[in-house]
Amino acid sequence: MTLKTKITLAFTTMLLLLLAVSGYMLYALDRLDRTSRNVLKDNLYSVELGQHMLQALDRLPYGADSADPQGKPRFEMLLAHEAGNVTEPGEQQIVDKLFEDVGSFNRLLASDTTSAKLWNDAVGRLRQDTYAMMSLNRQALTHKNEAANRTALQQRRYVLALLTFAILTSLLFVLSVPEAAVVPLRRLSASIDHAANQDFTASIPVEGHDEFATVGRSFNQMLVQLQSYRTSSLAELMAERNRVASIVNTLDEGLLLVDQNRRLIVVNPVASALLAVPAAQLLGRRVDEVAAENDLFREMLRYLDVPPPKREQETPLITIAQQGEEVYYRLSVHDVVGFNQALDKNEFVGSILTLRNISEFKKLDQAKSNFLATVSHELKTPLSSINFSLKLLQNGKVGPLNPEQQNIVLTLKQENQRLLKLVGELIDVSRLESGNIQLNFQPSHIHDIVQFAADTIQLQLKPKQLTLNVQVPTNLPPVRADIEKTTWVLLNLLANAIRYSPEQEQIRIYAAVAPDGQQVQVSVQDSGPGIAPQYQEKIFQRFVQIPDKNGYKGGSGLGLSIAREFITSQGGQLWVSSELGAGSTFVFTLPVAGKAEV
Repeated sequence: MTLKTKITLAFTTMLLLLLAVSGYMLYALDRLDRTSRNVLKDNLYSVELGQHMLQALDRLPYGADSADPQGKPRFEMLLAHEAGNVTEPGEQQIVDKLFEDVGSFNRLLASDTTSAKLWNDAVGRLRQDTYAMMSLNRQALTHKNEAANRTALQQRRYVLALLTFAILTSLLFVLSVPEAAVVPLRRLSASIDHAANQDFTASIPVEGHDEFATVGRSFNQMLVQLQSYRTSSLAELMAERNRVASIVNTLDEGLLLVDQNRRLIVVNPVASALLAVPAAQLLGRRVDEVAAENDLFREMLRYLDVPPPKREQETPLITIAQQGEEVYYRLSVHDVVGFNQALDKNEFVGSILTLRNISEFKKLDQAKSNFLATVSHELKTPLSSINFSLKLLQNGKVGPLNPEQQNIVLTLKQENQRLLKLVGELIDVSRLESGNIQLNFQPSHIHDIVQFAADTIQLQLKPKQLTLNVQVPTNLPPVRADIEKTTWVLLNLLANAIRYSPEQEQIRIYAAVAPDGQQVQVSVQDSGPGIAPQYQEKIFQRFVQIPDKNGYKGGSGLGLSIAREFITSQGGQLWVSSELGAGSTFVFTLPVAGKAEV
């Protein structure tokens, strides 16, 4: 039997019992009501007629003058009503006798010799028979009342018994039907809990053919399939894990994996060797604990805590001494994000730290830097000599030149100046890479630096009829800076602004204290074509030039790179804010000089 059938049968039975109890109670009440009405209609009505008949007899004293003329007709009328309400055995005989007595009384009234004794005897017989009729009905009323009481008691017992049976049956259904539904649910819940804890052996006992039995069979089949799938999945996972472990262990670069709880869960042999700690002593430990014991890992952890946007701008280089020589490793930190299907969103699951050996690239880069430095120094002397010779030719000290020759010499001089500038920039790059650049830090006023650069650049503004708007307060705090290098940066930014600004436009220079109060911020704003977002970071790389619609080709792509190096080496930052068609704003910051320096 299905659970639905059981519940339906239980509720149907309870409904039938309720209807049966209610119907029987209505029947019993109706029966008692009809019994009471019959008693009132039959016997009590006859007793009331008898009382009225006695009252009518009281109006018939001896003597015609004192007798009530309506007494005898009323008595006969009441007797006629009683004759129509004969309900008890023997009552008819009494009524017949009353009619005989009435006849005798009528004959007595018709005779001429009516004595008081005969009158009283006739009235007495009528009164006696009326009392007999009333007594018979009173006795019947008493008997019927006792029978009604017995019937009511019997009906009460029947109703109580039927009600008890209905209550017991309802309690049986109330206790059994929910239990029949709850017990399988408890078994199913327990099996689900075991399955959630990776125990697929706790099957559900299947009994009967109801809905729960169907669910139980399906659930048991699912447990079997899950166990089979788990076994096969574990085998596949173990094989995949071993394959991944083999790949990780054979990498020629150090690799560490930190989970979302900042615990080390993967350390390959290269990373273990670099940290000089066995992998078994690293796995499962918190990164803060390892950093407190290992200097190299502490340096790596410093970059792990850098926010991802800023992390992309920095490419940390770690130097490790191995076998008496310096080995260079490039540290890369990548956050791992996985999709959580249960929450339907991406979640952070850990970070990957890699150490790549770039010593060979560092050596090649050093060789390139040395080559650039050597070539730059070798080129600077002949280019200076060429520049001096061209100046002599242009001045006419070695002989006059015709206009055409003058133009050729002027062109050669301009190209030679460009080469000298390029050689100077290459020398600066080689110095920056070698760390030989000398910085002369001293407290400086931004207003003085900006004013000097503005005066120097005035001649370059005239060809395009540009105006320079300087908005630098004189009360800015002094900064700790190299005046020469900072002026070179500002002149380079102004030269770029002049180069890309349309004619008769304005270039703005403004400065203010940075929001942190520890730096002064200088901005150079132009009205040029702007820089696309994808190029705004690349322009600070060496030898990078963005496409120019005006066809300008003269830059080496080193100016902004050197400018950023100069500003960074002084403890500041250099960046650009630009939109296509809305101009560009180059901003650099310098730290405020301390009180002791001032």
